[in-house]
Amino acid sequence: MPRTDEFYARRMADVLPLVEARLRTALGEPDARAAVTFLGADRVEVLRFHEGGVVRYATLGMSAQPMSDPTAVLADPVRGPRAELLLSVRPGGADTDKVLRPLAVLAASPQVEGVVVAPGASLDVGGPLWPGAAFTSVLVAEPGGLVEDLDLDEPLDPVRFLPLLPMTPNEAAWKRVHGAQALQERWLTNGTDLRDPSRTSVPLD
Repeated sequence: MPRTDEFYARRMADVLPLVEARLRTALGEPDARAAVTFLGADRVEVLRFHEGGVVRYATLGMSAQPMSDPTAVLADPVRGPRAELLLSVRPGGADTDKVLRPLAVLAASPQVEGVVVAPGASLDVGGPLWPGAAFTSVLVAEPGGLVEDLDLDEPLDPVRFLPLLPMTPNEAAWKRVHGAQALQERWLTNGTDLRDPSRTSVPLD
């Protein structure tokens, strides 16, 4: 019988091929991919998909390990939420391919910074998402609409595919006061095209 740690290490290594297969089923074949490695974290890839008039970027690697409660004394190597990140933009309006590294940074944050990425959270990238972008952070939206959750064998938690909605600094500040739902309702009321890489902040008065 294999040792328990070796057994789970193999099981976790098997997660990423299943995640990539789910992405391909939902989004088609990727037309580009890039890998980024951070000190103290596993490699994270970002896959690019073209679907109609939309470019979608998906991380691959974040779900290899479960996210752990930063207040826990010891991280559980098996149980805990797993996720990958999705960003959808309209092509041609900006050099959005430069978002690959910021996305990889966000995907590595659970390992590097010990955070749990969940719907409703704000993630700051510390600068523009891509050159000239008005967005320096993203809102984590609810999963399931674009790519369905991927169930894994017990005791592993399912992998959730979390959409990211770019926010301007004003929107991020407003969201901190009023909450994620209020900001999304403001976007909806104003007919905001969240995939427009050149959009400006929604009216917040």
